[in-house]
Amino acid sequence: VQLQASGGGLVQAGGSLRLSCAGSGNIFSINNMGWYRQAPGKQRELVAAITPGGSTNYANFVKGRFIISRDGAKNTVYLQMNALTPEDTAVYYCNADIMLRGGLPGKWYAYWGQGTQVTVSS
Repeated sequence: VQLQASGGGLVQAGGSLRLSCAGSGNIFSINNMGWYRQAPGKQRELVAAITPGGSTNYANFVKGRFIISRDGAKNTVYLQMNALTPEDTAVYYCNADIMLRGGLPGKWYAYWGQGTQVTVSS
């Protein structure tokens, strides 16, 4: 199983980016999916999460600016980031709870993407 994140880059303050994270491999089902970020010298923190039914949860520092969504058919989670500030500069990681095809029923494994760099210039 692999989570492949993409969409990061360099953007000016006030700009937008859209991150994508696609799951592939021996996937039977995906439960919650989310995005985390880690800035230099700081701990990894939750940015946003989404359930299979579409319920969302956002960190206070992104409410009203970021939107998380998912496409179940594509095993993909997205993060639309608007009104970016230099404080949003970090490596962004996707995360998903995955049940493996042929694995134990009800057994979920947490997988992480490789991270994608987001840099916001002032």
